Amino acid sequence: MSVAACAELVQRGDPDRFLAVMAAPPAARAVLFPLYAFNLEVARAPWVASEPMIAEMRLQFWRDVAEEIGQGATPRAHEVAAPLAGVVRGEDAGLLDALAAARRWDIYRDPFEDEAHLADYIDATSGNLAVVAARALGAEAGTEAALRDMAWGAGIAALFRAVPELEARGRVPLLDGRPDGVRALAERALARFRRGKAGQGALPRKARAAVYAFWQTEALLKLAVADPARVGDGRLATSEFARRGKLLLVSMTGRL
Repeated sequence: MSVAACAELVQRGDPDRFLAVMAAPPAARAVLFPLYAFNLEVARAPWVASEPMIAEMRLQFWRDVAEEIGQGATPRAHEVAAPLAGVVRGEDAGLLDALAAARRWDIYRDPFEDEAHLADYIDATSGNLAVVAARALGAEAGTEAALRDMAWGAGIAALFRAVPELEARGRVPLLDGRPDGVRALAERALARFRRGKAGQGALPRKARAAVYAFWQTEALLKLAVADPARVGDGRLATSEFARRGKLLLVSMTGRL
């Protein structure tokens, strides 16, 4: 029932990831739903309260959960914490802590300091989640570089899709929101995603569901390269037919 509760949270709050998990084998779903529910709780923590201190406390709660998992302690009572502790290796809990810590940027209105700051934020959020998911599904050493490359591209695509809402909330999500700046960032993200995609064969089949959530990434980044105005206008999306068709292909082949 705890995994089912995680699945319901993801279905309501992150429907694209929910579809990606449902395309995975049942055994992988039991691992991915708690991780994605944790990610959802952390991602929305900065936005559920207008007071920064409250948001900081919510993020600290999840950092404490990660610390408890790392120490092998019984996690606190929460519908996500217990199932999360059941799938995350203790040595990987630090990656979840770093993910939650990076989300502090979302609380405040300061822009990214520079390209390195943006790159680190994407790697700590999207990258850490992908690595923990793959390891929980049985990935071994030697696959992290490809995972982080794919996740970095996916993180930029997700940031692009969030730009209109972030700007409406008074945030500055991009270092250069002009068309040339958006295109340049999309090109870098697409190149890195394709580099990671080329190395996905190193992932054991049982761990490939960790990248199913990236099934739309390449198409979205290509759209951003071709028409950067889609990002600011909130038009960065593919057709429903293309979305469903790509996910079906991924589920059948186990590859992006």
